[in-house]
Amino acid sequence: MQLNGARILLTGATGGLGEVLARQLSAAGAALLLTGRNPDKLAAIPLTAGAECVRLQADLSTADGIAAAASAARRFNANMLINNAGIGGFGLLESQDWNEVEQIMATNLVVPIRLTHALLPWLKSQPEAAVVNIGSTFGSIPFAGFAAYSSAKAGLRGFSQALRRELADSSVRVIHIAPRAIDTPLNSAAVNRLNAALKNTSDSPAHVAAGIVRTLQNNASESHLGFPERLFAWINGVSPSLIDRGLSGKLATIKHHAVKQ
Repeated sequence: MQLNGARILLTGATGGLGEVLARQLSAAGAALLLTGRNPDKLAAIPLTAGAECVRLQADLSTADGIAAAASAARRFNANMLINNAGIGGFGLLESQDWNEVEQIMATNLVVPIRLTHALLPWLKSQPEAAVVNIGSTFGSIPFAGFAAYSSAKAGLRGFSQALRRELADSSVRVIHIAPRAIDTPLNSAAVNRLNAALKNTSDSPAHVAAGIVRTLQNNASESHLGFPERLFAWINGVSPSLIDRGLSGKLATIKHHAVKQ
């Protein structure tokens, strides 16, 4: 799908990745409808001079927020939805407050499904349209210390694949893109310490945004950004016991940093 001339609803535009992605999509010629909960941050996002952009303050965890975003997308004549909004959630499951678990699952899985559901009739009426779900490598390589987050992102990947097959006879493409760790201010100090201890590579938001733009321009339906994580995701799909054994040696380190939050 061509980005030049695309009309995109981008959620989570005020996050570390969302802001950079908005700038790169704008530079590629897309018109943008940006959503976020913080109106000041929304207003401060710099875009290409003269670019078409509408900024909508909305809390997508609420029914009113979903309705407002869907209505704005129809008025904007959006033909692409990028479900980018998300939150992390590092911690041992038994130690996490249940409200936190519910928020992780809702933000990373329920909200994208709900917004897609609200917009799908409109998108199907367009000559060409797309739903783009920004997942995570942890959706394909579920990781200790991220049980709720991995579950939500695995669910998002499954949703993307099922919906793609359901819409195969329509004008709507469904795309799932899974970055590895991203170095943003949204990472907690505990996550940063864990990544340093495990020597996990984190990509800059600009690098990840460029990978997302490239995936869209290449018309790919599935993309894992980052190597060797892409290889590990494949291995986990064919022989998860190999990943079990590989991660077991890291468990003590993960638990050590999880309890220091």
